[in-house]
Amino acid sequence: MKKFTKNDEGFVCVNCNKNVKALNYTSRDHCPYCLCSIHIDILPGDRQNDCKGLLIPVDLEYNQKKGYVIVYRCQKCGMLHKNKVAVDDDKLMITRVSNKTYKI
Repeated sequence: MKKFTKNDEGFVCVNCNKNVKALNYTSRDHCPYCLCSIHIDILPGDRQNDCKGLLIPVDLEYNQKKGYVIVYRCQKCGMLHKNKVAVDDDKLMITRVSNKTYKI
């Protein structure tokens, strides 16, 4: 079974309504402005999850292989999800997540 499907598409963020462009190096998973995402993947990039709940950033971790990783909690089902910080993510928002001062 394939574990990663590249799916790098732009979208309009359901949280902040900003137009998000493709990342151009890997799958775009979250909004670089507010850092929110949608619970749409079962395996990265597959877009097969029926939950479709809003993923809110709740923590930041450091991974030796991946670098900084955003930890999300789905507002609908409560599941935790992780994804790498993207190069164009808002640095102030990343800092707020790491300091536990992030608010929607």
